[in-house]
Amino acid sequence: MYKTEDLFDLEHTLAKEYLSNFTYPWEALDGIKELIINIGSNLGDDYNEISPQVWVHKSAIVAPTAFLGSPCIIGKECEVRHCAFIRGAALVGDKCVVGNSVELKNVILFDSVQTPHYNYVGDSILGYKAHMGAGSITSNVKSDKSLVIINDGNNKIETKRKKVGAMLGDYVEIGCNSVLNPGTVIGRNSNVYPTSCVRGVILENSIFKNSGVIVRKV
Repeated sequence: MYKTEDLFDLEHTLAKEYLSNFTYPWEALDGIKELIINIGSNLGDDYNEISPQVWVHKSAIVAPTAFLGSPCIIGKECEVRHCAFIRGAALVGDKCVVGNSVELKNVILFDSVQTPHYNYVGDSILGYKAHMGAGSITSNVKSDKSLVIINDGNNKIETKRKKVGAMLGDYVEIGCNSVLNPGTVIGRNSNVYPTSCVRGVILENSIFKNSGVIVRKV
């Protein structure tokens, strides 16, 4: 339920070959920076290297107030809006939206992901057509700074990492102003109600409600 192959269709990212090497997606977080540099150095003429190790597709629209830190790749037909802050190590797929005042750090965004308004996404992987509602964020460090554990209620998997944000499967919808706690994993086609506080593993085709009640979609 939380393996890489369970969460993502790898045909929708330049990281296909890289991610296929990992049983669990959070295992891929350590190598995102190197992955981007390797991919970027082999991109074709459709991309401009606008600054060292920052590659932007010629069809992408980047606001002049946006900050693009290295290394990063901005894919085809992306929109990077006013005051977006890409700190670095961000692989942004085709047709993505990185919105106003959104911060990205050490992430893989599959194609057609939307982070459109006031989102923080760090040490996370967002699957094809995942959508973060306005103000929703990934929390990537526990308050006691201990190592993150993935907990599905029955099993606990040690990540051996201090920083793990969220792993969102394909087509996941996150409601406005929700917080995804460190190590949150949400299966494909699931929805999270607005203003939710989410932790642990949410099965695919589920709805996470405000009270923490989880129901399966019919």
